[in-house]
Amino acid sequence: MDKVVAGMTRLLEWALIGLLAGMAGMVLLNVVLRYGFNSGIAFSEEMSRYFFVWLTFIGAVLTFGEHGHIGVETLVRRFGRSGRLACMAISNVIVLFCAGVFFWGTWLQHDINASMTAAVVELSMIWVFGVGYFCALGIGLIAAIRIWRILTGRTTDAEIAHFAGEWGDGPVINRGGE
Repeated sequence: MDKVVAGMTRLLEWALIGLLAGMAGMVLLNVVLRYGFNSGIAFSEEMSRYFFVWLTFIGAVLTFGEHGHIGVETLVRRFGRSGRLACMAISNVIVLFCAGVFFWGTWLQHDINASMTAAVVELSMIWVFGVGYFCALGIGLIAAIRIWRILTGRTTDAEIAHFAGEWGDGPVINRGGE
């Protein structure tokens, strides 16, 4: 399972690299063409914007997987293992609910977005706003796995410390055997 997660993470990181490189390349080329040759590529502005949208949401999924989003670590650090697990479970239940709402909202807007096209590239806008499906499913899956690990007692001390923001405070002793 760890190899599958590492492989998916690596794939998403490469997707981010590709999106960022494509976005920067299109913008740079357009700047050179506008200032140097008084012309430009019409689709580059629009596509770089769409690349940025996908870059942001893929990055949100990866960041959530690494406990990189904002947390109330000053409160969580004051608790022992049981309190930290409770906070971790509660926060992941809330995140799972929000991911469900996000997925449902994307679903409700699907037909509208699928019927609209981008002004220049005439791409169906579901290819842009459909990233909501990916983000909601990615974050929801990570939260569901974390909840399952908490309920089955498989959460390691290292994961709990990472959740509490202690990954940079020195070595974490892993007593969970994993």
